[in-house]
Amino acid sequence: MIQLDFKKTGGLIPAIAQDYATGEILMLAYMNQEAFDATLSSGKATYYSRSRQTLWIKGETSGNVQRVKEIRIDCDDDTVLLKVEQLGGAACHTGHRSCFYKKLENGSIRVIGEPMFDPKEVYKK
Repeated sequence: MIQLDFKKTGGLIPAIAQDYATGEILMLAYMNQEAFDATLSSGKATYYSRSRQTLWIKGETSGNVQRVKEIRIDCDDDTVLLKVEQLGGAACHTGHRSCFYKKLENGSIRVIGEPMFDPKEVYKK
């Protein structure tokens, strides 16, 4: 049985999503035990929203679902790496492929790439 250490970090552990095919880091989110169990049972990346205090299935609103291909657990049993197939192209709620679309260059931030969708249209905000 899988025993992750949720207690050490106050009930939430970091979950890194990485593109299964390319190795690109897509995002960092958090999971509680319920989110981890839901991910295992559904095969879809499920996280815990710290701002909304509830579970969220990645892509439930946007259609940009993460199908989990492989799960790795770090040496301390308190971080997971989800190797995912990113359906719909964008992992970031801003519409970018990856949440890591800002690059530090010579003391300035440069945005890499263009959004794949308009968040105002997708999330109706």
